[in-house]
Amino acid sequence: MPDAGATDVRSRLVAGATAMLGQPYRWGGDAPGGFDCSGLVFYAAAGAGIHVPRTAAEQLHVGRPVPRRELRAGDLVFMHLKRKQLHVGIALDADRFVNAPAAGGRVRIDSLSAPVYARGFLQARRVVDDAGGPAPVQSASR
Repeated sequence: MPDAGATDVRSRLVAGATAMLGQPYRWGGDAPGGFDCSGLVFYAAAGAGIHVPRTAAEQLHVGRPVPRRELRAGDLVFMHLKRKQLHVGIALDADRFVNAPAAGGRVRIDSLSAPVYARGFLQARRVVDDAGGPAPVQSASR
């Protein structure tokens, strides 16, 4: 069972992401005024006191993998989408996540059950351990 510290860190991570709802998508963006998917994760994580790398490819190696059925608020969710090789968002619960979808879009909440995300789901990663600290980084295979 996670302790209150973990819940607080996850809450700050989710709050940082949801505070950016409506911000425009901007390729390479990682601050209010425009975000790409990994920039939103980078920004929200920093606000919660968690260091994550800047790109989705690097973020894919942060924390530890968790089964989709065990998603918690604050977990990162990764998927392959038709027009994006790798996409990342921040889980709000077992189905909903916050993401910066694509050019012309805005930061929004989507469902992992939506066909485009369900088909492309790759994995989820926990970046906050049950004690409230950062989950260990899994090194990338080279």
